[in-house]
Amino acid sequence: MSDAPNILLNAARIFQRENLILNNVDFTVYKGEFLYLIGRTGSGKSSLMRTLYGDLPLTEGEGFCCGFDLRKLKRSEVPYLRRKIGIVFQDFQLLTDRTVNDNLLFVLKATGWADKKKMDQRVQEVLEKVGLSNKGYKMPHELSGGEQQRVSIARALLNEPELILADEPTGNLDPETTGEILDLLFAISQSGCSVIMATHDYTHMKKFNTRVVRCEGGKLLELSAAAAH
Repeated sequence: MSDAPNILLNAARIFQRENLILNNVDFTVYKGEFLYLIGRTGSGKSSLMRTLYGDLPLTEGEGFCCGFDLRKLKRSEVPYLRRKIGIVFQDFQLLTDRTVNDNLLFVLKATGWADKKKMDQRVQEVLEKVGLSNKGYKMPHELSGGEQQRVSIARALLNEPELILADEPTGNLDPETTGEILDLLFAISQSGCSVIMATHDYTHMKKFNTRVVRCEGGKLLELSAAAAH
């Protein structure tokens, strides 16, 4: 089963309430793939991601994500699906009243970790992975925007996800920091975790010759990287 795709959508129709957002979506993502999801604001990028992590129900077509059948997904199963998915937001969404370490420990507790030593060890591992091993005692406001986004990537990695959904993760960052965050996300995909990065900033796409998928006119279109610019 290890060759099974992390995401498989077949003739899926994605709705927000009764509005059809994306029609007839065929979309497959394999383990360790890095791809860009592009399109204008309102074109359906976020709706696609919300469907993948169980926030919008899939009612038409076929859909599988990280081993879960999205058509049959029960509300009670959503937390288990989300443990296999790391989500990175544009605005970081860190808890401002606690340190970086405590932000990460909060997520581990919420997802069922109990062994304090293992939790501390896991926090240290993910901070090292994102290049912040000595920043765990800082408060979010003491970090730069790029560092805060690294913390949110570390948070996404805590439960060793099979998939990372990064929704405009560089939207609030300067070009140099954006490049560093892209390098980090690409390196994560190289370790076997699929990464989908939604963006409307096309300038950085030349950096990696990877798949580009565009939401446009209610459809999901596969492009070559060259055609995306």
